[in-house]
Order: sequence, then structure tokens, then C-alpha cells
Amino acid sequence: MFYRENGQLKTSYRADQQIIPIAQDRWAMLVLLAMACLVVPATASDYALSAIAVPFLIMSLAAIGVNILVGYCGQISLGSGAFMAMGAYGAYNFLVRIPDMPLVPALLLGGLCSTFYGVLFGLPSLRVKGLYLAVATLAAQFFSDWMFLRIKWLTNDSSSGSVSVGGLQIAGWSIDSPVEKYLLCLGFVLVFALLAKNLVRSAIGREWMAIRDMDVAASVIGIRPMYAKLTAFAVSSFVIGIAGGLWAFVHLGAWEPAAFSVELSFRLLFMVIIGGLGSIMGSFFGAAFIVLLPIFLSQALPALGALVGANVSAAAVSHAESMVFGGLIVWFLIVEPHGLSKLWMLGKQKLRVWPFPH
Repeated sequence: MFYRENGQLKTSYRADQQIIPIAQDRWAMLVLLAMACLVVPATASDYALSAIAVPFLIMSLAAIGVNILVGYCGQISLGSGAFMAMGAYGAYNFLVRIPDMPLVPALLLGGLCSTFYGVLFGLPSLRVKGLYLAVATLAAQFFSDWMFLRIKWLTNDSSSGSVSVGGLQIAGWSIDSPVEKYLLCLGFVLVFALLAKNLVRSAIGREWMAIRDMDVAASVIGIRPMYAKLTAFAVSSFVIGIAGGLWAFVHLGAWEPAAFSVELSFRLLFMVIIGGLGSIMGSFFGAAFIVLLPIFLSQALPALGALVGANVSAAAVSHAESMVFGGLIVWFLIVEPHGLSKLWMLGKQKLRVWPFPH
């Protein structure tokens, strides 16, 4: 009953093609945006903003980039951490080598560096697919680790590959406090989420999905596989590179190549699988699951141990987190392999006819 569309008539093509067709969803989205832009900065603590909100937003942006490639185009990639590293180090070099370089253009140029890197390692997708493509993209991860450790020019002659940034500003606005960092990340996420949602609904998005479903049939009807696959790698790498720049500049402040290890690539892939392949909203669900669940377990496990009179050490909490986290991922993939976004869609369908049984 909550999602009844009675009386919501579409009288124009523009109304029929809008992103959020149901009025209830539009109002809910406006409320959610108001809470994210107004309520959270005003009420959340510095710890909640720095340790939860900012990582969640940046990981959501990175998951959107991965979802474009894996969920919409069907190209398996294990080099997302390398694309984030390229965006971070690219933005760093533009910022330190060009006098008075603004922050936002530096991040965008870092995203372009990641785009070129992604297209380079996306070339094998023209010949191989599946597990072979995953191994080919994994080479991007190993190459980036070697490159940022051995080529000192990329790290401004740092011997260990570690670099740092500080004093971030945008048009005189100093980004120092957790609230300012949160608002910066929120602005990037809102812009790129809207662009990604419109992009996957466009002609190029339909080409990606045709390649994902059956590339041979797509080529028969006139879709160019080379163009579709490489554009998917380019757009995905650009978004992931922007997320890498934000992760390094805003969240870490100082980093080294190990901050963008292969473990990060697997985490991003898990976000997309758990949240839902081929769903922009699923990227947010997956990021929330990956980011918030370890924090919840680190707080809940000692509390449960105190209830039964057991002293849970930090090492035991760390091991239990890995066990519970892995078990939940496997259980969830068995119960709902289409991700959290599928559960959300099923819930909406049930609410359309509730409380009637049919």
C-alpha cells in the first residue's frame, strides 16, 4: 500500500523517463539528502564522521566505479586498488609539482591518470574474459606496487614511497575539520552517483549491459565490443581514481603503496557482489556492509563477552571479526546471490500490495 502508484500518471516522455518514477521514493530521497547534508554534519561526533561517514562515502564512490565495470559491463577486475593508487599518486604529483594547483582539478586530473592506466590494462578484455581477464587486471595491482616503490619521481623522491598532504583548500575554504571533510566527500559522491545513474540509463549504458549479457549477440546487432569494453574501463577507472584521491587526501592524509594493496581490490569487489551487481544503490548497500560490520563487531563482541563473564581480548576480537565477517559473506551469497539491492526491491514489491496477500 505504501508504494501504490494510483493517480501518478505519466503525461510526457520526460515524466516517463525520470530517474525516480514513484512519488514516495522521491520524497524519501529528499528526506535522505536533507539528513545527509544537514542533520549528520550538525549532530554526528568527530569520531563518527572521521571513522564511519567519510570511509563509507569514499568506498561507496569506489564501489560505483567497480559496479560500472563489473556489474553493468560484466568485466571482472581485480585491479581496483591499483586504479585508486594511480588516482591518489597522480593527484599528489599534480598538487606538488604545479604551483597553486587547486584541489578539485588535481583530483580530477588524478582520475584521468587512472583512466589511462585502466584503459591500458583493459586492452586484454578484447581477447580474454572471465578468470583470464581477472588475472590480467591483477597484473595492474602488482605493477602499481612495484612502480610506486621503485620509481622515486612518482613519490617526490621519497625513499619508502610514503607521501603526505596537508592544508587542503578549495577557493579559500580550509578542509581541516571532520565536518568539512565529510561535506567534501558527500559533494563528490552526490555528483558522481547522479552522473553514473544517468550514464547507465543512456545509450552507452545499454551497450555495456548488452556486452555483459551476450557479447556475440551484441556485436551482431552492431555494438562494437572494443568501444564498449574500453569505455567501461575508462569510466570505471576514472571514478575509482577520484575515490582513491579522496581516500588518500581526505581520509589518510599520509599514505604508502601498501594502503592500496590487493586486499583493497577484493574488498571493493565484495562490496559490489554483496550490494548487488548492476545497481547504483547496491554500491551504497555493499559499502555500508563492508565498512560498518567490522565496527559493529568490534563493539558487540566485547559486550557479549561481558554478559557471560568472559574477557574478550583484542586479538580474539580481531580473529572473531574475520570469522564472522567471512561467514556472513558466504551465508549471504547463498541466501541472496543478487545482493542487498535485490532484497530492497523485493521489499518494495511486497509493500505495493500490503496488507493484501495477493
